[in-house]
Amino acid sequence: MPEQLIVDAIDFARNDGVHHGKISIAGLGRLQDYLLGNCGELKYTVAGTLDKTAKPVLRITVQGSINLRCQRCLGEIKHVLDLRTDLLLASNESELCRFDEDESTDVILAGSGMDVLALIEDEIILSLPISPRHVESECAIIKAGGGDTAGEKSPFSALAQLKKLH
Repeated sequence: MPEQLIVDAIDFARNDGVHHGKISIAGLGRLQDYLLGNCGELKYTVAGTLDKTAKPVLRITVQGSINLRCQRCLGEIKHVLDLRTDLLLASNESELCRFDEDESTDVILAGSGMDVLALIEDEIILSLPISPRHVESECAIIKAGGGDTAGEKSPFSALAQLKKLH
């Protein structure tokens, strides 16, 4: 990743820091393994704030679209990102363990040298579908007749014939 945005996360949150901009998709190195092409940009905003109980939080939003590979036909799928995540910041390991008991909250260990753009990339990767696929009616394999149809001879029909012999 060519650019970096390093912040003291807890200080950033306590001072209501805000940073927004655009990230080149080609600059997100770890994300490349999931993509089919790397053109374009994603818009992001990182805002620091305090939650209702005065705990520091980073609010991350990412918007844009990326192209994933369909796991059925290996074709291109346009995937729209509209990511909104709140990350509770823990200042040390014991606080991290205590906050992490609440499964409804995402908690990270904050540091004075946190790379926010790497954190954004992490959140994008975590938001991706496990097995991206076209809707069946849009998939190239289904359109080309790669699915099961009544007119095709099953590759198992030869086995059925062998079974009848014995």
